[in-house]
Amino acid sequence: MSNLKISCIVVDDEPMALNLVESYVEKTPFLSLKKKCTSAIEALQFIQQEPVDLLFLDIQMPDLTGIEFSKMLPKETRVIFTTAFDEYALEGFKVEALDYLLKPFDYAEFLAAANKANTWFELVKGKKQPVVSEEKEFLFVKSEYKQLRIKLADVLYFEGLKDYIKIWLKDNPKAILTLMSLKTLEQELPSTQFMRVHRSFIVSLKNIEVIERSQIIINKQRITVSEQYKPKFLEFINKNSF
Repeated sequence: MSNLKISCIVVDDEPMALNLVESYVEKTPFLSLKKKCTSAIEALQFIQQEPVDLLFLDIQMPDLTGIEFSKMLPKETRVIFTTAFDEYALEGFKVEALDYLLKPFDYAEFLAAANKANTWFELVKGKKQPVVSEEKEFLFVKSEYKQLRIKLADVLYFEGLKDYIKIWLKDNPKAILTLMSLKTLEQELPSTQFMRVHRSFIVSLKNIEVIERSQIIINKQRITVSEQYKPKFLEFINKNSF
């Protein structure tokens, strides 16, 4: 059990929303609330005197929006956006928010976002390495404001598209879209089952059908193994060749 405490502030110009998030923070053991603010200006003044790890930040606020404010923060300060408007989701992830909570959200949704922040800070602050079971069987991913349970055995490959990841599954012609970086996903996947072979692709090793020169064929899709990832992939081939 990690003893990591994440210092945070809540920023929202709506008193009811501010108090609700405050109550969620206070019942989350690894979060330490330092202040609640009704404007980005107030929050900025506080952070200049007392830096914090994490902001729960509303987007639509007078004078200075949450998006504008997030671009002024120190690099080590992370943000979870809270807003009633889903059209800001993509913009929120473009500024590398850890997560995005669409109002009204319940404690379970809040805790899922807070846990994501907890994992990120544990890695960055060196408290522990990610604990990933090599027998891991599934992942939960957020897609269209739902948490979908993805069986890893059904995954053919993951395709990174700037702000999104496409998850391609067996017997499913349409990919599942989720807002996540391929780097973050790679840390969650068991290395015995999946391998990054390109800046835009992570493949299921057991679902590789053909290797042709520097290309992998999975379900008729050709994926090039880039030079950066080729040594590790060649090591995998050599270990499994006869």
